[in-house]
Amino acid sequence: MIRNIIFDWSGTLVDDLPAVLKASNFVLTQAGKSAMSLDEFRAEFQLPFSKFYDRHTPNVPMAQLEQWFHAEFRQSQGAVTELPHAREFLEFCRASQFRTFLLSSVHGDHFKAQCLNNGFDHYFDKPYTDVWDKREKIHEILRENHLQPDETLFVGDMEHDIATAKHGGVHSCAVLTGYNTLEQLRTAQPDLIVEHLAELRTVLEQNNFLHLNPLGKPAGRNPLQTPVPTVGALIFNAQNEALMIRTHKWSNKWGIPGGKIKWGETSEAALRREILEETALKITGIEFIIAQDCIHSTEFYKDAHFVLLNYICRCTAKNPKVVLNEEGREYRWLTLGAAKKLKLNRPTKILIEAVMKKRKSRK
Repeated sequence: MIRNIIFDWSGTLVDDLPAVLKASNFVLTQAGKSAMSLDEFRAEFQLPFSKFYDRHTPNVPMAQLEQWFHAEFRQSQGAVTELPHAREFLEFCRASQFRTFLLSSVHGDHFKAQCLNNGFDHYFDKPYTDVWDKREKIHEILRENHLQPDETLFVGDMEHDIATAKHGGVHSCAVLTGYNTLEQLRTAQPDLIVEHLAELRTVLEQNNFLHLNPLGKPAGRNPLQTPVPTVGALIFNAQNEALMIRTHKWSNKWGIPGGKIKWGETSEAALRREILEETALKITGIEFIIAQDCIHSTEFYKDAHFVLLNYICRCTAKNPKVVLNEEGREYRWLTLGAAKKLKLNRPTKILIEAVMKKRKSRK
């Protein structure tokens, strides 16, 4: 039975990545190094963060690095926001009478300043901040608060969080809302990987708060569970460019917008709804292209069996404005030829090839 949850802070409950990137780049440039792009930073950054400094700024004293970082971070931490589903999950923990704790490397002053905006500090039995190496703290937290390891879950977004959970002998859950990529988190081998905290809540509720298993399947899962029907589309603009979206759910590869068909919903209605939710675009000219089986794809963040209904369509607006929801990392409008050169997930690659073949046959 899960009775206690220990949370990481950055990338798990709040989105501070833009502010941290800005402050880290200030440190790098002050040290005479080149600034990093977001993707470069996510690939390079690690905890304990002293390892990041040792690799990139080995000749600068730690005290100077910290002074540069915190001075710059204070100027930009107003941009730190709570992550989607975080508040609801903390409320769920309170209603479920979980004991909740914070274990984070975040500076105590920054934590207090951010909590003035979000009030998250009221949800914790006790916060532990300023922890550079969480592995050195986890046993103290368990001992000091009389927590049983087999009743405790550590939730975080980085490999170091998973290593900490294993070091403490507690359960581990990785979320895709933060710093590390799906590939990095899989390397750490957590007990469970979820897209966000709302999915973790579903897993806990379905499993009656019992122990989690590696694939996020509740104990006693129905062996007759059926495949999940989904819809997705290549959306074209007036310039005949297709909308491509990169998402953490598909190993940070590029794909198309879409999602699950709801009960009682037609496939075209589902397509319109999903595209509106994920891109804020309205579509017309819907044309079915292919159906695909997607079974146990290692590109997807968890084990799944999808039936993919793939379409093409067009934007209703002449100058469409894309607004991505929490699933999308970035988007591009590209010709199909240019899109094929991206790092695509396999179903999208197959769809593009099918569309190009169909267009060629019509000429």
